[in-house]
Amino acid sequence: MATRKRYSKQFKLQAVELLEQSDKPASDVARELGVMRNQLYKWQHELREKGEDQAFRGPGRNAATDQRSEVADLKKRLAQLEEENAILKKAAAYFAKALP
Repeated sequence: MATRKRYSKQFKLQAVELLEQSDKPASDVARELGVMRNQLYKWQHELREKGEDQAFRGPGRNAATDQRSEVADLKKRLAQLEEENAILKKAAAYFAKALP
């Protein structure tokens, strides 16, 4: 299953600006940006309806939330690796004693 792509507000603003200022068809602009043509029109409509300050605020996660989540995951992984390291040190000490 494919995950949804998330685009920054800056990307959306630039995409709409390119759509409006370019003499190319919307389908060509969309292809160059790697988005669907109808998505460009949705972004354009939202920008016109809400204005630049209120547009693209959406229910999606923001970068700060993503970073906090990543930091939490990394802390869990660090704790796990430290525990594994401690076990390996104890095992190495045990087997070192067993050698003649």
